[in-house]
Amino acid sequence: MDKPQIIEHMNQSVNYTIYDCKWIPCSAKFVVLGSKPSYTGILDIYELNENKLEKVKTVEKKNAFKCGTFGAASLRNRHIAVGDFNGRLQVLDLERPEIAVYNVEAHSTIVNTIDAIGGKQMDCGAPEIVTGSRDGSVKVWDIRQGNAPVVDITPGDQSDDSTGKIQTKRDCWAVAFGDSYNNEERIVAAGYDNGDLKLFDLRQLSIRWETTLKNGVCSIEFDRRDIPMNKMVVTTLEGGLLVYDMRTQHPTQGFAYLEERNAGRSVGSNGVISGPKATVWCARHLPQNRDVFVTGGGTGSLRLWSYEYPGKRVKESTDGFNEGAMGSLHMLQATTVSTQPIHCFDWHPDKQGLSICGAFDQTVRVLVTTKLNLIN
Repeated sequence: MDKPQIIEHMNQSVNYTIYDCKWIPCSAKFVVLGSKPSYTGILDIYELNENKLEKVKTVEKKNAFKCGTFGAASLRNRHIAVGDFNGRLQVLDLERPEIAVYNVEAHSTIVNTIDAIGGKQMDCGAPEIVTGSRDGSVKVWDIRQGNAPVVDITPGDQSDDSTGKIQTKRDCWAVAFGDSYNNEERIVAAGYDNGDLKLFDLRQLSIRWETTLKNGVCSIEFDRRDIPMNKMVVTTLEGGLLVYDMRTQHPTQGFAYLEERNAGRSVGSNGVISGPKATVWCARHLPQNRDVFVTGGGTGSLRLWSYEYPGKRVKESTDGFNEGAMGSLHMLQATTVSTQPIHCFDWHPDKQGLSICGAFDQTVRVLVTTKLNLIN
């Protein structure tokens, strides 16, 4: 009982497929984004009112919603940026959502993933939104600059030398901003369905680093986006969970990392890990402690992790260059809350331990995680 406990506080079943959920900043309200059976988009706003959930508003749009973020919004306007199945990026004022504040055909097909930065942080660059799509492109948007992306990372057609055939563009499944610690620096990390993981330097407009993992990349998150790069968590199909130390980059080996191989397996009531490897759908860092994060799994489980740094974070490699030194990863708690995959999760930015998650059982859950303040 000394360990943190993940407790389901309340839940709400819906009659549509949930794709994302986000807390509205500085409130007891959250947004649920999804797709109705007719493939129209639906956005529900719920409010925590004592021991029950009250639906405050429902917004329907022509195309199904896939992802959303408040990252580029100020605490004053709290506009949400959403990507849909038709490739559109919209910014909605939740007080008057009928007409979008910003509306652009961002991609030729579904917007799989979205992230944003600069809305609440001071002195860390412009408020920008990044989107990744099935069309293979990653685009960065500043809604103050019109309807064209400020950065367009669209791979060109490449031929396979062995066959002469044109290779298809890879499906971008995950994007994340990082390294935005002043007005000049900014990084975008992108993960793809074939396991490609790339780090784009937006100041240099170049690829800073790339590697290929064993499985498709489902989620990427820096422990904090508004500081010099520190750590990055990556999750994949078939149970992959990797933590990268982003402070030291070796010229050829890249960034040091550790891998947890049982992150997607089932955990029994006796704590025994078993069963086939399932997808780790998402990872989200605790806002109040960047060394603690949660993962949502394909078995309907949530796992709480803590990263412990090594005595020294840098060591000299055999070729004379510095390389990162990894610490250790500890699973603090695991619980199963659904029979279907937990694919989206959001910590409340102000209330430590309060969170929401969405699953493919068409249920959104409000959770409370205890004793987080006792984690060193």
